[in-house]
Amino acid sequence: MALSWRSWLANEGSKHLFLFFWLSLNVWLFCKTFLLYNQGLQYYYLHQMLGLGLCVSRASASVLNLNCCLVLLPMCRVILAFLRGSQKVASKKTRRLLDKSKTFHVTCGVTICIFSVLHVAAHLVNALNFSENYNEEFLALNAANYRGEDPRKLLFATVPGLTGVIMVLVLFLMCTASTFAIRVSNYDIFWYTHNLFFVFYMLLMLHVSGGVLKYQTNLQEHPPGCFNPNKTLRQNLTVPKAFEELFPDYTTEPFPEDLPVPEPFVQNHFMRICSEEPKFQSHFPETWFWISGPLCLYCVERLYRYIRSNKPVTITSVISHPSNVLEVRMMKDDFEARPGQYVILHCPRVSALESHPFTLTMCPTDTKATFGVHVKIVGDWTERFRDLLLLHSNQDTEILPIFQQRRYPKLYVDGPFGSPFEEALNYEVSLCVAGGIGVTPFASVLNTLLDGWKCYKLRRLYFIWVCRDIESFRWFADLLCMLHNKLWQENRPDYINIQLYLSQTDGIQKIIGEKYQALNSRLLIGRPQWKLLFDDIAKCNRRKTIGVFCCGPNKISKILHKLSNSSNSYGTRFEYNKESFS
Repeated sequence: MALSWRSWLANEGSKHLFLFFWLSLNVWLFCKTFLLYNQGLQYYYLHQMLGLGLCVSRASASVLNLNCCLVLLPMCRVILAFLRGSQKVASKKTRRLLDKSKTFHVTCGVTICIFSVLHVAAHLVNALNFSENYNEEFLALNAANYRGEDPRKLLFATVPGLTGVIMVLVLFLMCTASTFAIRVSNYDIFWYTHNLFFVFYMLLMLHVSGGVLKYQTNLQEHPPGCFNPNKTLRQNLTVPKAFEELFPDYTTEPFPEDLPVPEPFVQNHFMRICSEEPKFQSHFPETWFWISGPLCLYCVERLYRYIRSNKPVTITSVISHPSNVLEVRMMKDDFEARPGQYVILHCPRVSALESHPFTLTMCPTDTKATFGVHVKIVGDWTERFRDLLLLHSNQDTEILPIFQQRRYPKLYVDGPFGSPFEEALNYEVSLCVAGGIGVTPFASVLNTLLDGWKCYKLRRLYFIWVCRDIESFRWFADLLCMLHNKLWQENRPDYINIQLYLSQTDGIQKIIGEKYQALNSRLLIGRPQWKLLFDDIAKCNRRKTIGVFCCGPNKISKILHKLSNSSNSYGTRFEYNKESFS
């Protein structure tokens, strides 16, 4: 049971503990700010006017400031890739936390949505209270112009109100378009609406500049609830008309400020004397302090990425593979990448603004500068991209190198960026599980091992690939055969354990032949028995830590995740990793 706990802590526990810490931090910040505005003397008069609406609006605003500050940091891909690849983060566990950057980004986004609802509800109450509780005594506190003013004017005729309404609409579009259903059915909607974040931040800076809520600045001279002799006499004394005529100066002479008041009187009645009227001042927009740094950092990174990727790559070859897969090989000056990383492709002729991430299947080395990606043709973008690259878009029945002289469209590459699969070579034993086109991140690892494996920590690799049709195995059949033959020649046939699973049996005879004879003996029908597979790997690698890497359907991912957290009797610990584009 102890081993199961350690496995859970290594795989999922760190994420859950961090999320619990993050939730606790947000709740603590909300409560602390709520008490500050509920009990703080500088907000006494404003609290008298607005009640709990003031406390809730300011408390939720503090949480929004924190999350709007940090939601951009997980999207700084260059910084994350630098931290992962540098020696600054030497701990493997710490580097694995970087893989949760997308989870942290989503967590901040959900927190922003939840507390935005609280913030909006509180300000709707505040707008109503500003109208009904118009304070004629302290005019500086009022946001309304007169008692009973229509609260809708405060929402639509003021800068804070109007910008708030527009931000709610922008946030609603971003949140609804981020749902899984919309991202899968129409990725363009998600991509375009998510880029409204820049409009949201600009409106946020204007929103906090209105200075609607004010605090008292002279608490020493005017403690809340103090006794003001001048004001009390002017309001309460009634001077007979005859005295006004005989002593016209009587009504204008102020009450002497230095008039001694018996101290026992003040102490007995718990009252202090005011020396002046209260003075109020708007808060300096604290939101600027919160978001200016991350926003500038993100903008600088985007500018750096734009400069780095503004030169188009040289496409060396395009290969049409079976089952609607397109391989693009290209070259770029000073391009360096590690196995498991991904790049973002942008083709202006396909879409002026849209870009998509693709895992590198071939990385540049000291001997060759070529790198490549495999593109699964699903969706409008990939279909248009294929049609531009291939002479005839229907030539997908066999592997067909395109060597004819032609003018390829301009293609820009942004990256590379880090992913969990960079760690595959840093374990002594790794288990790599791919489903269909999910094999792409492992292809770069296999290509790297083909160039040389002795310089890496990895000493045994279990490679499991599950496909629906036999033709899909031909994407990397040549690579697998070359790696298998190389390891046999070096007397290390046990270095890699290849298992290919075919979930459908139609056309199985097509792979049988001399060319792929090494793979035919490793081709199995059906789906893997995952529990038996894990038990066998644990038995053969007692008391070792095994890296589990998965890129495929969620169903397979959940099974592997659960098995990685379970205990075994061999002292073997599995650390789970899953592909997730930031």
